Amino acid sequence: MNFTIIIGWVGSFAAIVISILIAGELIWFADPASLFIVVVGTAFAMIGTLTPSMLKGVGKYMKYAIFPPKFDPKQYIKELVEYATIARSKGLLALEESANQAKDPFMKQALMLIVDANDPDKVREMLESAVDHTAERHQKGADFFAKGVTFGPAFGMMGTVVGLVSMLQVMGDNPEEMGGSMATAVITTLYGSIMSNVICAPLETALRHAHGNEELCMNIIIEGVMAIASGSNPRFIQEKLEFMLPRTGRGGGDDKGKGK
Repeated sequence: MNFTIIIGWVGSFAAIVISILIAGELIWFADPASLFIVVVGTAFAMIGTLTPSMLKGVGKYMKYAIFPPKFDPKQYIKELVEYATIARSKGLLALEESANQAKDPFMKQALMLIVDANDPDKVREMLESAVDHTAERHQKGADFFAKGVTFGPAFGMMGTVVGLVSMLQVMGDNPEEMGGSMATAVITTLYGSIMSNVICAPLETALRHAHGNEELCMNIIIEGVMAIASGSNPRFIQEKLEFMLPRTGRGGGDDKGKGK
């Protein structure tokens, strides 16, 4: 579970509520009309940017942002070094059994491609194409919530216009109702900002982070498998793959050579 996005939501709403309580009463900032136009309007505008086939994936986008699959680059490197050790001592064909036991489908596919003695250039092309398709799918999810970042404030402004028009209509006949209309106008702007910056922006960023981690692991698999296919030394493969990690995520010198 992505605890940071939950912490961010809880902290953001807590800060807003506390500031409201300091400034006045919570009930002053509760306006059903404002909430309706921002939440419902933004949601349907976001849906309107999707194709019918993409609409089915909205729930998956949410799930992927809040419950991202776990991809541990160090674990992938460890597994690839083990596969390299097997291939170096017993040959590529000996990897077939290990490949069938691989939990990651992309890892399994990559290993089977080199076990079947396919052309290395074609194997790399196929695997990199799979990475590109994955990135394209994840980009659609991030773009969906990016639309919410844009539409939230827009509907907040629409609500403000609705409130101002209502205020002007009652200004002459019912001046006592001006306060409520003005409140709707101002509060809608607040709701639009919350929808954009507190709800949608973190979801967009979480999806991009989750994809970045998955893409890193997929690229580690590609480079590791291609190195195995070329017969590289397991220790060299480990060092090569660790250079793909962020500096803080690289293993220490004592870990080098464990796959020998």
